[in-house]
Amino acid sequence: MSEKAEQQHTWITNAKLPVALLESDSDLDIQSADPEGLISADIRIEGTRIAEITPPAPRQADNVIDQRDGMILPCFVDMHTHIDKGHIWPRKPNPDGTFEGALTAVMEDREAHWGEADVRQRMDFSLRCAYAHGTAALRTHLDSTDPQHKISWPLFAEMRAQWAGLIDLQAVSILGIDRFLEGFGPELADQVAESGGILGAVTFMMPGLDDALDIIFQLASERGLDLDFHSDETLDPESRSLRHIAEAAIRNDFSGRIVCGHCCSIASQPPEEAEACLDLLLEADIAIVSLPMCNMFLQDRAEQRTPQARGVTLLREMRNWGIPVAVASDNTRDPFYGYGDLDGLEVLREAVRILQLDCPVREWVSAVTRWPADIIGRPDLGRLSVGGSADLVLFDGRTYSELFSRPESNRRVIRDGFIIDRSLPDYRELDELMSSTSLEGVA
Repeated sequence: MSEKAEQQHTWITNAKLPVALLESDSDLDIQSADPEGLISADIRIEGTRIAEITPPAPRQADNVIDQRDGMILPCFVDMHTHIDKGHIWPRKPNPDGTFEGALTAVMEDREAHWGEADVRQRMDFSLRCAYAHGTAALRTHLDSTDPQHKISWPLFAEMRAQWAGLIDLQAVSILGIDRFLEGFGPELADQVAESGGILGAVTFMMPGLDDALDIIFQLASERGLDLDFHSDETLDPESRSLRHIAEAAIRNDFSGRIVCGHCCSIASQPPEEAEACLDLLLEADIAIVSLPMCNMFLQDRAEQRTPQARGVTLLREMRNWGIPVAVASDNTRDPFYGYGDLDGLEVLREAVRILQLDCPVREWVSAVTRWPADIIGRPDLGRLSVGGSADLVLFDGRTYSELFSRPESNRRVIRDGFIIDRSLPDYRELDELMSSTSLEGVA
């Protein structure tokens, strides 16, 4: 875990800020923003908070950072990850790159290796990466098939306490929705509630889907839990579990928050059918998170054939419909996605390219900051506001073209008003886990 530096900076001058992330309490004339929605500004930090956001002016103060027109974003909110799976690729790669290959590989690795020490070390490694890149809040899905839930959920509670004040952590259960027809639901729901988590499952078309959804909605209602589903991670237009989730939410008069991730198949459905589903999502107040990097990696894959479909959801249409949306990292260096480093800038950059979120790009910076913060119940994060936390990421790029064209490895991250040490953990730290011949079982 990185330590904060001792030097505090009072003024950050000559910065470019996205108007989409500014609250109304700044002294800036947002009408003066450029066509990309960027505005020149100075930021004054006092203690751990932002004290002023003002037009640029000469500053007579110690510890001034001159941004030279470089962009500043609030720290990232990564609302869909899998840090319990992270970094197992070296010992268990996807054998053929398919979704089915990933499922099998993860199951085999979990049964062989996912004891407390293994999961803890990989979780910690993942969080150190996210922190160094500038993430302030992260939601992870935890594989919760029996008996793994008895290991991963108590461990997550420890990690959340350990990382308090650095990364705000949330966790969601993930397992097949069919398990809720087999009587496992109450035990898992109690475990999730005890750990302060979110109840979730993978939905897919199956006999009894509506019954299983009613069970999970009732379990969540009884325990005051929010819900977060993996939905329709396929290009098959016949996969309509997203619609069933919306209908279940309305049928059960559910009052908690609901998130659905992936939702790929709706992009393959006829427009009238897709639009009817969007109407239901809006009525049910369901938020959508797209995982463009992982879905591009897995979807439309076939041996010796170039993929033709992007494999992502109707994010623009959902946004235009008034449905809350976000993008996130998803898997990192595991059989579902062999790459990634929990870097919010990479997620935003690739989302803009894959989903064509430019023309104009100005509001889409919110997809890894403000919008996911609101969706996960942290409206204090992901924006630039007077009185808000001084949690900032400082970039050299002066425009989105510059920002998205380089990895910005020399970015500076400020947490609670202090520049942090951005040293990334070395992959060699995990070598012992990857090369060990002894299998650490979960039983």
